Amino acid sequence: MNIREKRHRLPKEFYKGEASVAFTLCLKRAVAPAVASAVASGFSLSDPGLAHRFIDILTPVVSGTGCIVPVYCFMPDHQHLIIMGTRGDSNIWKAIVSYKQKTGFWMSSNKLGIMWQKDFYDHIIRKHEDMAAQVRYILDNPVRKGLVPSWQEYPFKGSIGCELEDVLNGII
Repeated sequence: MNIREKRHRLPKEFYKGEASVAFTLCLKRAVAPAVASAVASGFSLSDPGLAHRFIDILTPVVSGTGCIVPVYCFMPDHQHLIIMGTRGDSNIWKAIVSYKQKTGFWMSSNKLGIMWQKDFYDHIIRKHEDMAAQVRYILDNPVRKGLVPSWQEYPFKGSIGCELEDVLNGII
């Protein structure tokens, strides 16, 4: 008897074209002792050098797939980002899979024992949903976690291919 894994993703077509998808990527929990010891020894996704390195990986990935990133936010053990397709042939799925693969390879080469969990959380943002509200929710994550009193003070956030202020003002 074949056991089939339940599909929990929408068809890939939902990730193509002028769509917007919010993602949360988490470090693998199965290696919790390694993650805990790495964080204790200074490893954090919100480390300035690591955040810049991951942005350097993300930027060409999204531009090469016809996408922009209205917001990203690196937290110590996870990352939030929204990827938005800007044209009919944009491929958000390809962008997130490529980004995760490239950053995962970087971690396996430079931070032994630290890796992304196999899957990720995603939410396709519907046309009627307020993009600025989605972005503000992500930006407020460090505030909710008690890392900073206001999102403006958090250094590990930004956007790629657009201006964060334009997104917050509803221009994008």
